[in-house]
Amino acid sequence: MTAVRIPAEERLTNLVVALMATEIGLTKQQILDNVSGYRQRAEAGVKSDALEKMFERDKDELRALGIPVETIGDPTDPQDLREARYRIPLAEYDLPADIEFTAAELAVLRLAGSVWSTESVSTDAQSGVRKIRALGIDGEEQIIGFAPRITARDAAFPALQAGIERCRVVVFDYLKPGDAAPTRRRIRPLALVDYEARWHVYGYDLDAESDRTFLLSRIVSDVKVTGQTFDSALRDGAAERAVAGLTAVAVSQRALLEVTPGTEAALRLGRRATPAKQGIHVPYVDRHIFADELASYGPEVRVVEPEELRAAVVERLQAILDRHTGEGGAP
Repeated sequence: MTAVRIPAEERLTNLVVALMATEIGLTKQQILDNVSGYRQRAEAGVKSDALEKMFERDKDELRALGIPVETIGDPTDPQDLREARYRIPLAEYDLPADIEFTAAELAVLRLAGSVWSTESVSTDAQSGVRKIRALGIDGEEQIIGFAPRITARDAAFPALQAGIERCRVVVFDYLKPGDAAPTRRRIRPLALVDYEARWHVYGYDLDAESDRTFLLSRIVSDVKVTGQTFDSALRDGAAERAVAGLTAVAVSQRALLEVTPGTEAALRLGRRATPAKQGIHVPYVDRHIFADELASYGPEVRVVEPEELRAAVVERLQAILDRHTGEGGAP
């Protein structure tokens, strides 16, 4: 007999509903026999140990999403979980009863929840959005006619986020500018940070034995989340340390630029610039990435110094010219 396919999302939803509907809790066998998603597989002859493993994975996933699945063991022997019961205490899952939201506040919360795409939102944020929706209140206040979206376009983002949330070491190939081949990196991923509109992962490099920050766009392989774990306490304050480190690098090096007033370059660069006698000073973290940006402005910006940055921009502009010039030198 073939088991009726119940999507994993539906099975998890059914499990949440079942665990919230009981005060005394349900045993594992009661869950496998009665909750849709498990029951169909049991009726189709799936082995009990496979079903139990599925339940354990589902339970861990719910907890990772911020849903407090409580295990109630034998009071006389708490370590004996053979007849343990499981439940979701409503008092811990619901928002505090004394919290109230106006229609405008609810609209803002819904808008904030809609901004992040599913691949970039953290589990803490997902948990918060679910609790807001659980209020069952629809605000009538309209904020704007559309919702912006924040997405993580770097392919490495979801796996790195999973590694951070599960406290697992990750492995990937990283290609630095000027290197002929990528190098394999093994890190404890501690934080993902957006700095200067680019995503970085901050963590402890196990081979270098020191903290490192990596640009996601330079990860040239799939990110493998390994089974090696690390202490979750290492994540505390990691994002702040990452941003502080990137800021320190930017402060230590800055470019002197001459920019045409009223242009896109003047608008974008002016947001992070300080005035100089000859033009503006703009701090930057990565010479290669900054050279890409400056080259994209074409004649709107000229690099006065440092020399290596100016050379990098000239190299990019020359490559563009060569690409659009025929063999005879004519465009």
